[in-house]
Amino acid sequence: MAHEVVQYRHDPRSESFGEEAVNELAYAGDLSAAQIFKTLVIALPRGLGVAVLPVPSKLSLKAAAGALGAPKATMADPADAQRSTGYVLGGISPLGQRRPVPTVVDASALQWDRVLCSAGKRGWDVALDPGELIRLTNAVTADICAT
Repeated sequence: MAHEVVQYRHDPRSESFGEEAVNELAYAGDLSAAQIFKTLVIALPRGLGVAVLPVPSKLSLKAAAGALGAPKATMADPADAQRSTGYVLGGISPLGQRRPVPTVVDASALQWDRVLCSAGKRGWDVALDPGELIRLTNAVTADICAT
């Protein structure tokens, strides 16, 4: 799969990892903030799921749950998210998680030739074709951003 690992300077004092990625990558280069995606782990009635959406957007838990065929969703407990994925907060990638979980990627990803998402470590992102992201995560696509 064609991809590029992009690194940026991570400030260990940062608490908003997505905003940090946007500040370091979009405003310093030729990327749009809407091309940089965050990975959120959500709790569904039958386990965990993953929602992947643009950093500047807010997640609609109702839309994410519906896309994954669940009646409801809440944000997962951070410790559960880390244990399930094998990644630390701020470095959770939709790719290469310990075990596959239901995943939804916001449909806006399809408007880009490439999107960026965490590469599994704070300060590391991977740029790839959104179709590959969807294929590799066995994701569904839906409009999951709150309006």
